[in-house]
Order: sequence, then C-alpha cells, then structure tokens
Amino acid sequence: MPKEPEDLLKEIPIKKELEGWNPKTEIGKQILRGEIKDIEQIIDKGRIILEPEIVDALIPELESELLLLGQSKGKFGGGQRRVFKQTQKKTQEGNKPKFSTMAVVGNRNGIVGLGSGKAKETVPAREKAFRNAKLNMIKIRRGCGSWQCNCKTSHSIPFAVKAKVGSVVVELMPAPKGKGLCIQNECRKMLDMAGIKDVWSKTKGKTASRANLIIACYEALKTLADVKIHEDHKERFGIEEGAVKNE
Repeated sequence: MPKEPEDLLKEIPIKKELEGWNPKTEIGKQILRGEIKDIEQIIDKGRIILEPEIVDALIPELESELLLLGQSKGKFGGGQRRVFKQTQKKTQEGNKPKFSTMAVVGNRNGIVGLGSGKAKETVPAREKAFRNAKLNMIKIRRGCGSWQCNCKTSHSIPFAVKAKVGSVVVELMPAPKGKGLCIQNECRKMLDMAGIKDVWSKTKGKTASRANLIIACYEALKTLADVKIHEDHKERFGIEEGAVKNE
C-alpha cells in the first residue's frame, strides 16, 4: 500500500511548520518520495514552484527579511522608513487603506528570492510577501571578476550586469575582496541574502521609487545566469553557480 503524506514527512528532515503538509503539485510529491533533494534540481530545469512549502523542505537554513519600502508620517517629510507602504482609496464610505511590502529570502549561499504582497491589513501583506518570495527563487552566479583582486573565489560577481525597471537603472560591477557591498541599503540586504560580499554599483533614474530600485537589482542578479561562459573562464574567475557545497 502507498504511504500516507504524514508518514513520508517523517522520513525527511523538515521544519515544524511543515507538519501535516499534503502537497498538491507533482514537485511536492516528488520531494516526499525522495526523488528531489535539492532546489537546484528544480531551478535548472526551469520548473515553476507553486507551493512555498517546497522551499521550506529543501532549504532548512532559509532566512527571510522585510525591506523598508514605505515611510511613516513626519513633519516636512521627515518620517522614518518602515516596511509597509500605505495607500488610501477615497470612497463614499470613507478612506479604505491598503498596505504593501516586499520581502527577500535566501540561504546566503547562491539562492535568493524576492516577493511583494498587498492587503488591507499588515499581517496578510507580510505573509503574501514571504510566500511570493519563496515562489520566485533564483540561482545566483558568483565569482571574482575584479582586476584589482583576481583571487579566484566566489566573493563577488564574475562580470558587470545591468537591468532597468521603469526609469531606474541598476548596474552591478565586481569589486575586490574586502570592499563590501557599495550599494543602497535595501539592495544590500538582497545581495547579502544571495551570498555576495563585495560589489560596486551604479544607479540612474528616479531611485526614490524604492520598489523599482529593488526589482531592478533583482533583475540584474537574474541576468548573471543568462550569459554563456567558456569553461576556461570558470576556473579563471572562480565562478560558482548556486550553492557552494564546501562552505
């Protein structure tokens, strides 16, 4: 007789939040059967993740963080930054507020995801952001493309990349070891979640549009995996794709 989902869950090390998880998609069922043991098996084949529990099961060390997207009210626009951006709709019944936020998740070792959420309350918006971030996981290509360093380790990016969202243009460039993440604070959180430690950056356009700036940085990271690289260059620049097993 086939095993029940509850019995299969006991055979793999997962978080307590996944107790009683009954997968609806084929990927989730393959995880319970032991056919998929690494999230890179899903990303490399271009398969779509439709259940956030899949990421929780395959990446037990997953970390998450909310990004400062909005700003609280203050005199002369001097309010403090906050994770929720509030908007209001004028109706006959009165003002109807909505809250939106963005979240980033990753394992600090080559895997990262970005998601946004919007709801009438703050807690549902936050949960939607975390859920969507887990459904948008990508694999990052790291290396050392800086002529000032040439250490052949995966502390930076192998080459410069650029992405544009709206009027905002974000360009990421390799930096020498020890330089740090020279980029806006919210983008720095995303790069840190991806496991990148050193990078130069250049931005253009209306960077005050915080959401466009964050998405442009995410799109720039995605383009790292789109460039074809010769095998000799992988060893020359210390290029690693996804998680580094020996870390």
